[in-house]
This record gives sequence, C-alpha cells and structure tokens, in this order.
Amino acid sequence: MVDALHAWWAQQLVLCDWAFTPHPLAVDAGAAEHRLLQLGITHRGELADQLFHGLGASSGEPDRLLGALEWAALAGAAGWLTQEEASSWAHHVTRRITSEYSDLRAWLSDLRRALGAKGWETGADDRFIDACQALADLESEGEGITWEALVEALLHMPALQSLWPQIPAAQPWRLCALFRPVISYPASSVDWPDARAWLERIWQVGDREQLLEVILWLSAQGERQRWDIEACELMSMDNAQRLEWQRSVVEDSPYAPVLNKFVNQGEPLEWAAWDWLRVVELAWAGACCDWLSQDEADDLAAHAADLIGRRYHDWHAVLKAYMRGQSLFEGVDRRGMTPNARHKLLMQAPHSPWKHPIGTLLDDATRSASQLRIKQWRNTSHHWLLALAGVREPDVMLRQLNPSAPIAEQRRADAAVYLQDSLGLHADEGHQALARYWLPAQAHHLNQLAADAVHGVMPPSQTSFGQPTSDELKQRNAVKGVSRHAATIHMAEKFAFYLHMALDSGLFEQAPLMEYASALRSCLCRFYATPKRLLDAWFAWESCLPEPEHDSLINEIAWHLEDPGSLFHWLDWRHDAWCEPGERPTLSRFTAMSLVGPLNSAVWSEPQLESPRECADIREWVESHYHLSSANDMQEFLTFMLESGDRQEYQINYAPYTLNPERLDAEIAILESGDCVEEEQHHLLRLCRVRSNEDGCNDVDMAAWDIAQLVDLAIAARQLGWLEPHAFADVLDRAYQLAANHYSGWQEYAEGMYAGFSFFMGETPERESFLAGFRQAMVAWLCGAPVLAGPWSSLDFPGNKPRHFAPLHIDTLPGDQRTLH
Repeated sequence: MVDALHAWWAQQLVLCDWAFTPHPLAVDAGAAEHRLLQLGITHRGELADQLFHGLGASSGEPDRLLGALEWAALAGAAGWLTQEEASSWAHHVTRRITSEYSDLRAWLSDLRRALGAKGWETGADDRFIDACQALADLESEGEGITWEALVEALLHMPALQSLWPQIPAAQPWRLCALFRPVISYPASSVDWPDARAWLERIWQVGDREQLLEVILWLSAQGERQRWDIEACELMSMDNAQRLEWQRSVVEDSPYAPVLNKFVNQGEPLEWAAWDWLRVVELAWAGACCDWLSQDEADDLAAHAADLIGRRYHDWHAVLKAYMRGQSLFEGVDRRGMTPNARHKLLMQAPHSPWKHPIGTLLDDATRSASQLRIKQWRNTSHHWLLALAGVREPDVMLRQLNPSAPIAEQRRADAAVYLQDSLGLHADEGHQALARYWLPAQAHHLNQLAADAVHGVMPPSQTSFGQPTSDELKQRNAVKGVSRHAATIHMAEKFAFYLHMALDSGLFEQAPLMEYASALRSCLCRFYATPKRLLDAWFAWESCLPEPEHDSLINEIAWHLEDPGSLFHWLDWRHDAWCEPGERPTLSRFTAMSLVGPLNSAVWSEPQLESPRECADIREWVESHYHLSSANDMQEFLTFMLESGDRQEYQINYAPYTLNPERLDAEIAILESGDCVEEEQHHLLRLCRVRSNEDGCNDVDMAAWDIAQLVDLAIAARQLGWLEPHAFADVLDRAYQLAANHYSGWQEYAEGMYAGFSFFMGETPERESFLAGFRQAMVAWLCGAPVLAGPWSSLDFPGNKPRHFAPLHIDTLPGDQRTLH
C-alpha cells in the first residue's frame, strides 16, 4: 500500500516538470539539493516552514499542496529528511488532496486555475498542460495508480503518523514552532546555517557564554519581571495616578502606554510565555551552531516546557500570553490585529505540532534531566548571593552563568563606593569585617517578640518616660502575624547584599568571602526547608518591618514567590556541616551586651576586632571621654566601674546631703556666692540636682549608669584588642551579675540609667534635647517600638526567671533551654 502512495506521488511530480520516475525519492542527492536551492529553500529550517504552511494551505490553493509534494520528495532525496519522514509528509498531503477533490480531473482542473491566476513562467504553461494531459491519459487507460486505486490504498494504510519528531527528548521542541518548526531531530547546521549571524544581529550574542547568560536570564527573570511588578503597582493606583506614571516613565519605557491600557481594560496581566518561548528558540539556535550540545539544548527546551506547563493550561493561553509580551516589547497593542497565518495554523491545523497537549510535552525522565542540569548551572554559593541580592538589584540576574566572572570597572568602582559611603567599609579592614553584619541576635529578638505576641504577651505600651507613637505600636503589634516565620532572612538578605557588593568591589580576597557565602547557604537551608518557606518569611517580615529610607521590596519578593522560573526555585538547596558567617552569642551574653541600652546602638552580634581606621576613632572617643590611652588604663577603669564607679561618687559626695537639707542649701549658697572653677561648677550643678531630686536621682539606684558605661567600654576595648575574649566574657558576666543584684527588671534599670545620665551630665545648651532624646530611646527599648530600637522587650532581665515563650522554630540563641529542636 505504501508503494501505491509512492507511485502516485511520483506521478504527480510530473506536474512539477519532473521526468516519470518509479520512486519519488530516487533523484540524485546533489540534483535534489540544487533544485531546493532553485526553489529558494536554502536549509532544512526553511523547508520545515514551507512544508508546514504548504500542508496548511487554504482550500483553493492546490498549487501549494503540489509544492509540498515536491519539497518532500526533494528533501528525502537530498537527505534533509529521512525517507520515512518524507513519506509521512507525502502521506499527509495526499490525504488532504483526496479529501478535497473527488477525482483526478477536479484536482488537475483546480491546479490549472490556481497557476493561471498567479501567472505562468515562460514555457512552463505548455509543459504543465502536457503533464496534465499525460496524467489524464493514464487515468483514463487505467494505467499507473489511478485515483480510485489511490483512495483504496489510503483506506488500508496505517493511520497518519505525526510529522514531528517523536522521541521524548524532542517533544519540548514543539514550542519552537511559533518561530520555526523543528521537523527533524537532532539539530544540525543544515537546520539553521545562519544561526550565529542571527544571534549576533538580534541578540548581540557572540559566543556560547553570552548565549547561556541570556537564556538563563530569560528563564529566571526576563522582561516579565519588570512588567509584572509595574502592573502590580498600577493596580493599586487610580486612573489619574496611572496616567501620571505613564507620563513619567514613557521615555525610558516605551511599553508604558500599552501596559497601562492592559491594566485599565482588565486584560489578564500574563506574559511570561514571551520570555520562555524565546528560551526555546535560542536553545535551538545554540544547538544548530554548535555552541550547545544537543543534550544541553534539550534540557533548556525542557526547562522552558516545564515552566510553561506550570503556568499555562493550554496552547491558547500560551499564545495569548506571548502576544501580550510582544505588544509590550514593541510598545504596540497587537490584540486587535489580524491573526498571524502561522498562529492560525498552530491553533487550528490538524497537523500542527501544538495539537500535542502541553501537559504531555515532558515525561518524567526528560523533566528530571532538565531540572538536574538547570540546578547544576546554578549550584554555587555565589548563586545564592545572586538570588538574594537580585531582589534589590535585578540586573545581577544577567550573571548567572559565572557569577565570579570579571565585571566592568565601573561596576567594581560603584560597589567600592557603596561599601565606603553606606557601610563605612574599607579594604584595609579585611574580609573579616563583613562578619559584623551577621546579626543572629537580631533574628532572635524578632522571633521572640513574635512568639510572645502570639501568646498575647506584649511589651508595655507606655512607660514613665512616655509612650511610642500609634504607628510604632501598630508596627510592633504586627509581629504577632509572622510568628511562624523565622526572622533570619530579615537580616540575612542584607548580609548577602553587602557580601555581594564586597565581592563585586574586588577590595577583598575572594576565597574567604565565598566561605561566608557557603555558610550563609548552610544557615538559610537549615532555617528554611524550601524556597517557598524562605520567600514567605521574607515577605512576612518585609511587610511587618518596612524600611522608610528604602523602597519596599514587597512586590519583588511576591514576584519571586509566584514565578516558577525565579532563581530561588533553582538553587542548590542543601546545607553542609552547620556553620554561620558570624559568631552566634549565647542568650546570656546577648543580654549582658544589651545592658548598654540606649547609651549606644543595639548590639546584635559579638564585637569584632576593628581595622586601624576604626580603632583610631574608637581610641579617640575613649581618650576624649574617659582619658584612657592603653589596655592597662582600660582594665583599671573597668575594674573601678565594676567595684565603685559614679555610683560611689554619688554615695560619698551627694547622698549625705539628702539627710541634711540645711547643709545642702548652705553649700549651694557658698558656691553660688563666689567664682567657681569648672570642677566646682559641676559640683554645684549636681548639688542643685540633689536639692530638687531631679529625675529621681535621690530615690533611684544609679548603678545602671555605671553598668551601661561598663558594657559600652568593654565592647570598645574588645574592638580595640585591649580585651581578650575570656577577659571580655568575664567583664560581661560581672556586669550581668551586678545588674541582677541591683535591679529586678528593665523598667527599674532604665530609670537608674536615665537618672545617672541626667545627674552626671555636664551643663550644656543641648542638655534638654539630649535628655529628651534619651527618654525617647528609653521608650523604644522598653516597649519594643520601633521593633529594632533595642532588645530589652525580648530579653529576661538578668537574674529573673524566664517569662518568654519559645518560638515555633530553631532560629534562637543558644542557652535558651526552651528552644524547640
């Protein structure tokens, strides 16, 4: 029966000015290829396009069906298609012909009409008429394969086979049909000889590395991220705001009017197919020009199919999304335009490669192989930094192939300036300076506040110093809603960004920084079992604790949560032996360091030895405020503070006056009557404060003032290297015990610190503003509002029984016996 098809096929080729031949594929290969070139078909990619459109010709275009028969024969003879592939195309075309024409006469008559309407080449009309007559004579004489014999043979032939490659690895290439149908597998330069020129012209891609960078960018971010996020922002605006946005960005974003139109008209805001379908075309180009192995290209195409299958349920949705993306890319709304002929064929033709349901493009083995390779391309700790830093700086997604590759000098300089201006971080500090930005105690504080809140235990909302604003209380109370999310990511993503900038700056050795990156990955994998958990936690804490000085990252984080191509979902999600980028203090150590209170900023991590530059500033402060110029001086003064301090001076020089008001008045009168040297003036001011009991100085234990200074100086001494770790630990332990001996809670401790601050402060024009600022800071530390002002609200005061609830996860400081494991 197949022979009957071949024989009839060979007969029809006479109409194309062929000599009678017993088999349509018996032509010399060189002659067949030469004939294809004469027909303007220069490679197999063009052949696929011609066959696809030829078989899909409209009714009344028989010349295109005849052309398809000839192209299939020539391609099979030239070796561009296997004989089986060529025969399959002929089978499809022949069935199409016999379904539309009742007999040979009708078929030939319509051919004459169609060719006549198009005009004839010189001399071709006579040869064509002669060929028609010859076929008609054969038919009338019952010679050759008659129309009736052909129809009978077709009835007994097997069902039509797919025209497209059938092995599992080739199925994702059906996606490429939107641009160029893949008719034969594997890829070859014959499919697309000018693939390299096309890549250079259209994509400015000149080698394998650039190609992979673009493909990985399209899959993980592409142009859709910006459109998605801006569409989300537009949804929250009214019409006037949208128009103002459009006016402000249209010069740099030509797509703005189209995007605004989509939002205003309720168009589905979905266009990811624009990125993912182009991944397939680029992968095919890479395979055709040998920049990608066939296995690599297959896995990239399968990755695109995987992503598309997660987002779209049918081909109609894919095509619509692609066209929206094209509209945005071109800045032209294409929705009302006449449907593209290729699009119509893909959606309607029985022979379309898109008749294959999207859900069947991938089998399990193909999907697994693809996912494995994609993750292998993104399996370094540096990719973790890219993912985290990319939320704040999306352009880094263009560096996925090799994040450590050299970068432009301008980028390096910008990173160095950022580190210096924003963080005060300089090259001479060494890589170890980055550890100061790892803040495990901050995460503990946030987790503890959230755990307590969910049990209905909140820090006080007012104090003797005042109360937080309603907005600050609202923010603090919001932590109740995020208790199930470990807060590590809130500080870890900032650490990752700083680490990313440090790597880009080139100011530090790379190897130690990459060790930090590996530790970061290990830590985050420990606290978050999946990308979704990490992003959910980040979203929750970003919502709860926005940073007024920075734009919110809410929309960016939400995008990474929802987009299946986001780099977060394709990282190497595993942790090695447990480690962190910085030291994790014990809970008691953190509590002891927190005794510094508002006298300094909150201490969220173990103090580090500082660089010579930083040490110079610290030493200047220590010397100017305390007249300490050496480690010995510091040690002696710390001992003094532990044993006596300013509290002893009050007890000796001022407390007795509280028992003898007359003597106090007399002493003040004497000092006021004469000229006082600076020291006497300070004494007079303090006597006046005792007389008025200013800020409760006579009633409050002011040891807290000494303890806070003690801890502040001990931290400075550790940063200067004047205290070894064990000596620093000893000072903190003694400060902890001293606080426990003198006070029962943070409120009393705060009152003692404030009284001491007020009592021992010299008289300055800024005194009232200093005191007001200190009171405001006390409110924040005691109430946990703002949340990150200080950690008193999440810590048990030294010596007190535990009163805080265990968080729902393990992101807490060691030493907390109630931590869940």
